[in-house]
Amino acid sequence: MATTTQRPRTAGTSSTGAGARRRPCPFCEGAVATLDFKDPATLRRFVTDKGRIRARHATGVCRRHQLQVAAAVKRAREMALLPHVNS
Repeated sequence: MATTTQRPRTAGTSSTGAGARRRPCPFCEGAVATLDFKDPATLRRFVTDKGRIRARHATGVCRRHQLQVAAAVKRAREMALLPHVNS
């Protein structure tokens, strides 16, 4: 009969495999209706130093607000408020 060995558990996981609870979206917490492309200070939090838009899992933004962030960053780039992606 084969024996199985128990693996040590990693921090933040339970027996069902679910990880830690996700942090809430900063825009949903603050009840922000829409994002303004004319506020580059807020948008810089969601852009890397190379100028790329950061992913949802890295910023903690929900799907709805991530779409608004992406649209606002693109508009801000067109208005020269944010830099384009450096190649």
